[in-house]
Parts: sequence; structure tokens; C-alpha cells
Amino acid sequence: MNFDEIIERRGTHSAKWDMMDKLYAVPGDTGISMWVADMDFRPPACVQSALQGMLDHGIYGYFGDDSAYKAAIRWWMQTRHDWEVEDDAILTAHGLVNGTALCVHTFTAPGEGVAVMAPVYHAFGKVVRGSGRRLVELPLTSENGRLEMDLATWDSMIDPGTKMLILCSPHNPGGRVWSQDELKEVAAFCQRHDLILVSDEIHHDLVFAGSKHTVMAKAAPDALDRIVMMTATTKTFNIAGGHTGNIIIPDPALRKRVADTLFGLGISGNSFGLVMATAAYSPEGAAWVDALVDYLDGNRKVFDAGVNAIPGVQSMALEATYLAWVDFAGTGMEVEEFTRRVEQEAGIAANHGSTFGVGGESCLRFNLATPRARVIEAVERLQKAFSDLQ
Repeated sequence: MNFDEIIERRGTHSAKWDMMDKLYAVPGDTGISMWVADMDFRPPACVQSALQGMLDHGIYGYFGDDSAYKAAIRWWMQTRHDWEVEDDAILTAHGLVNGTALCVHTFTAPGEGVAVMAPVYHAFGKVVRGSGRRLVELPLTSENGRLEMDLATWDSMIDPGTKMLILCSPHNPGGRVWSQDELKEVAAFCQRHDLILVSDEIHHDLVFAGSKHTVMAKAAPDALDRIVMMTATTKTFNIAGGHTGNIIIPDPALRKRVADTLFGLGISGNSFGLVMATAAYSPEGAAWVDALVDYLDGNRKVFDAGVNAIPGVQSMALEATYLAWVDFAGTGMEVEEFTRRVEQEAGIAANHGSTFGVGGESCLRFNLATPRARVIEAVERLQKAFSDLQ
């Protein structure tokens, strides 16, 4: 587990590294890519070995018996999250953006509302709008540099035509780990307004010391008739290209509705993704994740210390994820100016805050899942780009 190793990804069809020139006008040869949420680390050896076994066999047919895959999911959820999952509760999607889309199509009709807590992962909005649904942005508030829910305000924003709420837990891009009490309040909110609650927990394995993630299905057991859980190995183990995610639905009636959508669309598992997920959810994979989180913790401390030293710039304290949410409002600069400095002067590609919805306009999101030498260099570039503020 050498997370300090610099692995050249340019020229490998990497969206993260090969697209930053086109998308951000950051030169591919000298720029630092810190936008899309994949890591610059190889997955654990157990995943590589499983793929090598497929290559050695050399035949890539349809995936059959998924009992080992489901057993691995059940083991992981029990040992890492104290959550008992039944085989029958597990459905497989082509990643969790696909899982979100499946839920949107299953539980809502064109023109109906789907609520999110903004600012939030931009793919939610793309899927909702792309499906002809109405995006309802429930604004999060920032209190002492920490995102907070405002359910009293949200109650007045939900109309009878809104049918579903997508929860991001832990939150991307704010890095919040919602407390058990907060999750209970969200479930009660959904019961009050008769909303299906889709809980995207893709970052739930990447939680730092001092915070504890609670599975929504455990936080609100009395609301299981409306809860859809979504988890995946993809972010945890850096295998997003395998396009495999878990839709876990304890309630049989709710589950059948999603299963019918999967069947109707002809969606079945990706063999490579299923093999990687099975290998990753293992004791060896667990040890790798523990080492990864320790390393990411070091990266966030280096990044926050350096960025927060720039007057008017504030990196929100991360409780989970490897995605730093940095607010430039205190500089007094227009969005175009601080973005120009980051992209053109510092040569860093970072996600634009406005794409995350209401409340993100003065922010940029930086991916810290890269060797520490790059994080240190990024901080130095940012400090130089804003040196006139010192």
C-alpha cells in the first residue's frame, strides 16, 4: 500500500486527467487534476488478483451465480456498518448514478418533484432534469463552517407533486456525516410529506476519526417501507470504471418496484464489476481501506492548513469523503476571478461550485485522493495564485 507512488494516468482514457484541458482549459501536461471523484491510487491487491484470474481464464461471458458477491456485501455491511442485510434485499445497478436514475423512473412520473439538499452531488440534478422531473433544491445552511439541515424551512417547500427525496450521506461536497438524530428527522420529514427516501451512502467507508456514519435503514427502522439504500465499492476502492453499485431495499413491496424497472430495462450485472466488488469486500480490502483513510486524513490536514492560510479562503472541515469544499467568498472576488486564478494561474482543475446547486456559487471542490506530494504542490500553487492577499 504505497499511496505516495505517482502513477501516470495521462493517455489512459482517464476522464480525470485526459479531460481537464477540454473541460477546464488546464494544460494536461502541467496541470493538476483535482476534479472528478476518483482516486489516483491502485485498488488493493485482492482486487487486482481477482481481475488477473479473469484474464488468465480468458473467457468473458455472462455472470452467473452471484451468491459469493451477495455474501461479500452482507459480510461488509455487518462487519463495517453493523447492518444485517438479506440476500433478497440486494439489487445490482451499473453504479449509483444509474441507481439514482432507476429510482427516479420507478417512483416518480414526468413533471413530478424530486428533492435534494443543496448544494449536493451534481449528478442528482442531471438525472432528475434529464428524466423530465422537477428538481426541488432544499437549501442547507452553513453554521460555523459546517453544513446544517433546516427542516422547518424545507417543510414549506414541499408540494403534493414532490414524490422523492435523495439524501447524500455522508454529504458530497460538504463532507458532513449526519448524526443519527438528523437522519431520524429526515425520515420523519419524508413520512410527513409521503416521500420515497433514497439514501446514497457511497462515501460511507471514508469517514475520519471523530465521526461515525449511521446507516439510514438502521437510523429509521420504522420508515423501511419508504427507504432505498444505495452503497458501492466503487468510491471506497477506486474501481468506479467497473460500474457496479448496490441497491439494497429491505421492504419487499418497494424492492419489487425497482426490480421490475431493472427487468424492464434489461439491466444485468457487469462481470468485471461484480468480481472486483466480491474481492474488495474482504478482510484484505478492509485493511486497505483503514490505511487509505489514515492517508487521506493526512492529506486533508495538509490541504486545509495551507488553503485556510490564504486570507478570505475557507476549506470546510471534512468529516468524510476525500472532497474538499472550499469557499472563496471572503476574498470579495467574483466567481470568474477566483476560478481564473485557480485554473489559469495555479493550473488546477477543480469542480465549479455552481454545478452543485443553490449555495455552491462561491465554492470550488478539490479532490484530495492523490499522492501527498501533489497535494503539497497544489497548496503551494494556490498560495502563489492568491499571494496578493497575503
